[in-house]
Amino acid sequence: MIEKLFLTTDTPEFSNDLAEEIRLFLPDVQIVSELSLGVNIEISVLSSFSETWTVTSRAKGDLSGAFDLEYPAVKGDFLTEKRHKKRCVKTAVFYLMKKLLPDAFVPWGSLTGIRPTKLLRDLESETGEEKAKETMLGLFGVDAKKYELTREILGVQKDIIASANERDIDIYIDIPYCKTKCLYCSFPSDVRTSKTDMRLYLAALREDIRRGAELVREFGYHVRTTYMGGGTPTVLTEDELEEIIAYARERYGTFGTEFTVEAGRPDTITRKKLEILKKYGANRISVNPQTMNDATLKLLGRTHTASEIEDCYYMAREIGFCINMDVIACLPGESERDLYYTLSRIAYMRPDNLTVHTLALKRSSRLWDVYGDEEMKRLMPSAETADVMVNMGRVAAHDMGMRAYYMYRQKYMRGNLENVGYCLPGTECVYNIDMMEETVSIMAHGAGSMSKRIFPGRDLRVERIPNPKDIATYIGKIDKVYEEKRKLFGE
Repeated sequence: MIEKLFLTTDTPEFSNDLAEEIRLFLPDVQIVSELSLGVNIEISVLSSFSETWTVTSRAKGDLSGAFDLEYPAVKGDFLTEKRHKKRCVKTAVFYLMKKLLPDAFVPWGSLTGIRPTKLLRDLESETGEEKAKETMLGLFGVDAKKYELTREILGVQKDIIASANERDIDIYIDIPYCKTKCLYCSFPSDVRTSKTDMRLYLAALREDIRRGAELVREFGYHVRTTYMGGGTPTVLTEDELEEIIAYARERYGTFGTEFTVEAGRPDTITRKKLEILKKYGANRISVNPQTMNDATLKLLGRTHTASEIEDCYYMAREIGFCINMDVIACLPGESERDLYYTLSRIAYMRPDNLTVHTLALKRSSRLWDVYGDEEMKRLMPSAETADVMVNMGRVAAHDMGMRAYYMYRQKYMRGNLENVGYCLPGTECVYNIDMMEETVSIMAHGAGSMSKRIFPGRDLRVERIPNPKDIATYIGKIDKVYEEKRKLFGE
């Protein structure tokens, strides 16, 4: 078993990117920058960026081999050249690893970024559709089915992206609390109990919203959409929920043409909360099963049953929301048969959107504490089985008349796969597209949220301002973050 790998390169600024390529093939390997005891493989990456760019990648040890890459020299500004140099060295290491481990399952080829759709759109803009396809399938080694999925999404997104204006902005409001912490969750959310005092957080959130709304008006932005996420926003009491939504509506004057609320946990939903959301213009919510198997729900730490999911769904449908439902493929102990059962029950309900996630095995989740490394390996399906399960979600969505409309990838996803949102035509979540494709700027409020300013142009520039994840730190830095936002959005 390969446990430790020594990596050396003359482009140390790309070391982390090269390590990500290696982990596509050896996800559990320890990568070190100094030769030490226990090293199984030594990999060297040497580059020459002259008239023709060349990269020489070599491996010796338990696995040995070589791959040499020639890449047309790219002339441009510093950022353009840096982007292509990174692409060049990553590709060389990818094909070296592919040569060493030819049976590895790498459906996205050398791509490690979270936005393959954005990459393909940029390639098509630069070189045309046919050349972009050649680059994706040839140079990057992307599987043909994954390429077709990406193209399908670009077609659905085209008009929505074209409708964005430079002064549009999306609003995000974060409630970083949940009723319980799911085993797989790696988000920085707190558990709300009967003893949790929300007053300080909600007061800081209102101040954050007040100042953000002032900046939006002062600098001439127009609210396009609003999204309230978390955590679980419906963990708030009915009074708290109405107070914060009414305040945001008063300060901004509008939620735009779309207002989405994650009401994902059925054990936090009441009819009164849904009526409050509807009263203030929410037109989209999520009711998220993740699975419709009661045994798995209990295992994950979710304090509700599959039947309660259905009850909440039909209540939300009666009140009149566009409804998304999330499922997760590759949950611990679940088989293809279990996922088929979940998808069958969801198909009977007929939601407007279905988001199919691939389980991401993050070390910050409690899965590892509960099961440990060896048991996790036993419980998790193979990469090939994970691909079958994700495709089951795709087939189920298509059978319900849905089409893929947005996608993103995460590190440590089972099988190096993806998360895909499907929707009935005309029910796309514009915020999801804006956020993933970096279409318009975002003014974000709440602990752990991320504001970003999009500077459109030939070389798209994106600058971000994170709110602290720790709630106490967030409360203490409201003034500092406000000054950073003022500088960024006023530029």
